Amino acid sequence: MRLILLGPPGAGKGTQSAKIAERYGVPQLSTGDMLRAAVAAGTPVGLKAKAVMEAGGLVSDDIVVGIVADRIEEPDAKNGFILDGFPRTVAQADALEAMLRTKGITLDAVVEFLVDEDALVERIATRACETKARGEPVRKDDNPEVFKARLAAYKEQTAPLSAHYAGKGKLKTVDGMKPIEAVTADVFKILGG
Repeated sequence: MRLILLGPPGAGKGTQSAKIAERYGVPQLSTGDMLRAAVAAGTPVGLKAKAVMEAGGLVSDDIVVGIVADRIEEPDAKNGFILDGFPRTVAQADALEAMLRTKGITLDAVVEFLVDEDALVERIATRACETKARGEPVRKDDNPEVFKARLAAYKEQTAPLSAHYAGKGKLKTVDGMKPIEAVTADVFKILGG
């Protein structure tokens, strides 16, 4: 099971990713976590990333794809993986596909969570209020204005991936506004049970 999950921030990718990982026994791969692990492990790609980050730069697509390439070779990813948060652009998708081709790996599906953006902003505001009411610190990205900026960046950079993967026959969509259990059932149906 080799998947990419798409959808704007707050669409439920993390929640569904955990459920898919548990059911199919494949790891959910976060590029941020992989990047930090590669740097900590001192891998060749990690050392390149560390040098770029220490210089204050953004890690290139080549380095990120290299980190993904190394990570999917680990034993827990032998039967597949879930990419959440990567690729973020069509250029990254092309680089990822080229790398997977060299390994003889193909994606099984790209699952996109379709959501109502206004409802997402409401959802984030509610989550912030509930967190505050419990006396817990509110995540920085749970500020509605910050969230709207993240949403705008998603629409500009990442939303074009829908058409990219639809054109390749890989895109499957799920109504992300349904209750969590119903979304999970729809995802499992797409994945074959």
